[in-house]
Amino acid sequence: MNPEMLSDPIFIVTAIFAVLITGISKGGFGGLGLFAVPILSLSISPVQAAGILLPILIVMDWVSVWAYRKHWDKRLLYLMLPGAIVGIAIGGLLADHVSEGFVRLCVGLIAVIFPIYAVLGASLRTGADWLKGNRPMAWLSGSVAGFTSFVAHAGGPPFQAYALPQGLDKRIFAGTSVMFFFVVNAVKLVPYALLGQFDRTNLIISAALIPLAPIGVLLGVWLLKRIDQVVFYKVMYALIFVTGVKLLWDVLV
Repeated sequence: MNPEMLSDPIFIVTAIFAVLITGISKGGFGGLGLFAVPILSLSISPVQAAGILLPILIVMDWVSVWAYRKHWDKRLLYLMLPGAIVGIAIGGLLADHVSEGFVRLCVGLIAVIFPIYAVLGASLRTGADWLKGNRPMAWLSGSVAGFTSFVAHAGGPPFQAYALPQGLDKRIFAGTSVMFFFVVNAVKLVPYALLGQFDRTNLIISAALIPLAPIGVLLGVWLLKRIDQVVFYKVMYALIFVTGVKLLWDVLV
């Protein structure tokens, strides 16, 4: 184990916050989960951050799958998952051939671009009926979701960009999203293992953080009932954006 990392207060704070915000995302604030890897990347490498968080995400996925086991759209998964698997494969193949700085750059760009997309998303999706059942766009969106999920567990926005215009019932949409990322995260286990991201240190840290996962989910459910969601999203997306700018600054300056 790396004793310096485990005794670093910045790492401890960012790790706790990353897990809690992921749980809050699962508890009703979808989209905020993309904050986890960028915030944790402030203290450790983004590759290690993603490796630590993946087992925690899978634990959360199992709970979500049980909750939505009867509510999901088989056809949408059929259209998007092949592309997602290709995107994961591309991420896995590139991971050994790029520097940590390049990965940090990618994570920073994701953290900057996706909040902008979230703010403009409603207007961008207006008149997007042409996306309904569009197979090439399903494959493309799935590929981007798979790749960004591999790099930074940030596949939500690319998935939503295609899935939302399909006009699914909100519960079916939520369940389909759960099933999509359950498969994506399970597939990511293979390249992550090959890249050595499940070493003793990472697994011990993951195990130590897992108890925070249900706390984050319950906190998300509690917040959903008690605060202004619009204000909360604005604050969180602003924090994601600032974190992305900080990561880009560290790489480029």
